[in-house]
Amino acid sequence: MGLDLVASQSVPTLVLAEALTLVSVWKPLLFVPPFVAWAWLVSAVLDKHAAKFYLERERWNFIHAGAALVALAAIVFMPPVGEGGSLTWIISLVAVPLILFASVAAYIVSANKDERVPASGRVTVDSIKAAFGSTDKPGVKKKAAKGKAGTPVLTVRRPDKSAVDVPEADSPEYELRLAAESMAIKAFDNRSSRIDLMQTAKDAYQVIFHVDGMKVPGDTMPAAAGVKLIDFWKGAAKLDINDRRKKQAGDVTIERGTVKNKFHIDTVGGPAGQKMTIVIDPEQQVRRNADQIGWTPEQTDLIKSWTTARGGVILLAGGPEGGRTTTLYTAMKIHDAYTNNVQTVEIEIEDAIEGVRQNRWDPQAEGPDFATLVRSILRRDPDIVAVADVPDAQTAKEVIKADQDKCRVWVSLQAEGAVGAIQQWTKLLGDAESAAKSVRGVVAQKLLRKLCINCKQAYQPAPDVLKKLGLPADKVKQLFKKGGEVLVKNKPETCPVCQGTGYLQRDAAFEVFEVSDGAREMIRTQNWTGLKAELRKGGLPSIQQAALRKAVDGVTSVEEVLRITTEPQPAAKPGAAPAPAKPAAKPTA
Repeated sequence: MGLDLVASQSVPTLVLAEALTLVSVWKPLLFVPPFVAWAWLVSAVLDKHAAKFYLERERWNFIHAGAALVALAAIVFMPPVGEGGSLTWIISLVAVPLILFASVAAYIVSANKDERVPASGRVTVDSIKAAFGSTDKPGVKKKAAKGKAGTPVLTVRRPDKSAVDVPEADSPEYELRLAAESMAIKAFDNRSSRIDLMQTAKDAYQVIFHVDGMKVPGDTMPAAAGVKLIDFWKGAAKLDINDRRKKQAGDVTIERGTVKNKFHIDTVGGPAGQKMTIVIDPEQQVRRNADQIGWTPEQTDLIKSWTTARGGVILLAGGPEGGRTTTLYTAMKIHDAYTNNVQTVEIEIEDAIEGVRQNRWDPQAEGPDFATLVRSILRRDPDIVAVADVPDAQTAKEVIKADQDKCRVWVSLQAEGAVGAIQQWTKLLGDAESAAKSVRGVVAQKLLRKLCINCKQAYQPAPDVLKKLGLPADKVKQLFKKGGEVLVKNKPETCPVCQGTGYLQRDAAFEVFEVSDGAREMIRTQNWTGLKAELRKGGLPSIQQAALRKAVDGVTSVEEVLRITTEPQPAAKPGAAPAPAKPAAKPTA
């Protein structure tokens, strides 16, 4: 019976599994657009950008390739999610673009912070659109090439945003337009922060570019051509062309494709003819925070402590075009402008400071003089006031009339070093006792050029050189010097980042000292040698020491340190042999 039952049961037949379609035919196609967009962006924009600015091209290509492999793995190896894995492809479709464009975002953030990339060369949405347009429109490259051959390629906009029309090609104004654009383009190519156009001979004008604080001679032209070039820019800024003596100022905007730059134009006449100064993007030049300006951590802590105290005067000293405005603005930003009444008094407002009331004094306008405006503001019971310049002794005397227990006043003046600033302040007041009583601290600075990180060269300094610099030979094994060239296929070529100068952008070396009771006594007796020793007792570095630290860190070169710290020599008498340069005081590390 049992055997019959077993025999009667049917045994299932084993067959090959039927073929299953795991993914719809159309679903893989959804992954194609993000890969195509990513591949174009990496090859047409990022790779070319890295090559142009020497941004470790191979390493970034390896990172991008790694992102692509991870994205492919997210498609192939994503574990099943949802019933029967129905949600897997949706999650992959979201994950793939995020993975791919994470490498793109990482490159953009890194490149835009790199010192080798100027503001005009940063990767932005507009620059990507421009790259996309250039690939879609073959005629664009031809048009650009034609522009270089003698066609205006810049858009010049007046203060009201209207564009200055391009003259007819056969008119004299057309050549003037080309000359104006040529000057602007050369400034951009040279990384200039400022352009001067002035009469240098009886019948000649010359363009001078300011690159990292150094003057670079430009084109020389007949006086008549120089005057016409000044008139062009004055007209673009809507200034009075017929007034060739009065000081005038205005702004124009220069557009190069999607890149915009502001030109702040100042003109003034004199016995030597007209002079025009163009400051390029003035707001960007003075815009720094406490971490970017160049203070040491100890100096930063001391300055921040001053922003929470009240009363007295903080002196801020530097040379002509020495970065005092940048430092003054940075200090004002540290103050809490929403819980304090913070105001400035300026002759030229170079940037807006959030929460701070900035008062401009116009020397050309009828009204109170600078000292009277300072007095008027100090009488409004402010908490902090920044006086951006001290044009006369009366201004200094108005400052010390402020409430010395409540109002803190930052005073910017032209002087060499901290001791020189206090000497200048004492001279302005005409009273050493008042100077000693009012000063709470002093900040002095000098600007120095930073080595180009693309071409700087390391070297082992000789022990006797280190000894002269006051640097310990057992600790300093390496310093850096300017290069100016890079190897391309084993052949030296001019560095494309710094254009062969070996330097790129500027930094500052500071000395920041608090005025102690001992230092105050030295001011009262005008013992300047003793004051120097008293200020150093706090252990904070002098300008020379701060600059040498930057040289040891590879930020700048020893040659640049010596350039900014060597004391200037008095002019030699006619016929006398020139005196040897006097080195700066020996610094200690």
